[in-house]
Amino acid sequence: MSRQQRDALDAMLRSAPRSETPPTPEEQRTGFATAITRPAPEGVATRKTVLGGRPALELEPAQASGQGRLLYLHGGGYVIGSPDTHAGLVGELARRAGLRTVSVDYRLAPEHPFPAAVDDGLAAYRELLATGTDPRDLVVAGDSAGGGLSIATLLAAREAGLPQPAAVAVFSPWVDLTLAGESIRSKEGADPIFIEADLRAYADLYVGAGDRAHPLASPVFADLTGLPPLLVQVGANEVLLDDAVRLAGRAGADDVEVALEIGPGLPHVFQHHYGRLDEADSALERAARFLTSHLSAERPDTDRIEPAH
Repeated sequence: MSRQQRDALDAMLRSAPRSETPPTPEEQRTGFATAITRPAPEGVATRKTVLGGRPALELEPAQASGQGRLLYLHGGGYVIGSPDTHAGLVGELARRAGLRTVSVDYRLAPEHPFPAAVDDGLAAYRELLATGTDPRDLVVAGDSAGGGLSIATLLAAREAGLPQPAAVAVFSPWVDLTLAGESIRSKEGADPIFIEADLRAYADLYVGAGDRAHPLASPVFADLTGLPPLLVQVGANEVLLDDAVRLAGRAGADDVEVALEIGPGLPHVFQHHYGRLDEADSALERAARFLTSHLSAERPDTDRIEPAH
């Protein structure tokens, strides 16, 4: 990214003035929707549906083929965001991967605090399996809080005895609601979007007086053994940098195949700037290849494997 592009991006991200009075969750949702929403890209059809008892948005690229499916969980600090705000980003990932995709409108805090979002993620995942999706044909992705929720959903699925999907990709994941990562403080001056107080306010609304180190709220503290191959993408200029780095380290320590990508000079969920920022397009292309490569990997025909004697 050129210096000119970086300055322009920072100026755009910092353009929203901070108010002395914290906005209500509803005001935050409206402002976020206005600032971030982009329509699904051309060639990606959308349809409202229901999955796991929650509203959801189906996105189907014209070139989608095969049985592959993508389950997406949007970001927004567990308080804001929706499948509609993320239709552009999710549609672009779906288009590049050629995958039929469903983005879930999981319940938001403070009206529905932890573990409501995890329950909804698990219900959506469970229904996909129950209605005939082979887990080997299913991949999961999410950004920010949705990245943390993606990992938490797979942990909940593991505890429920459900099979894991083929792969999972997360963008700028928020996986530590205790805010213990050093970058929460060291990157505050570089991050054009968040300061520590913002994250703390979201954690207050989502977990309240509960245990913020609970593995389903902060998956960086979980045992990740048995999770599928994981791709983590993060910008170097964001307070959640250490969340991503520590998640990748935790996964590696637990014998999970993991790839970590850190984009120099890039902000939180920079993938939202596809079509405007070369790094965003490249990252989405790599994420799409990562997900589809695990779907298309040769697998043993377990129906024909004879038991050992």
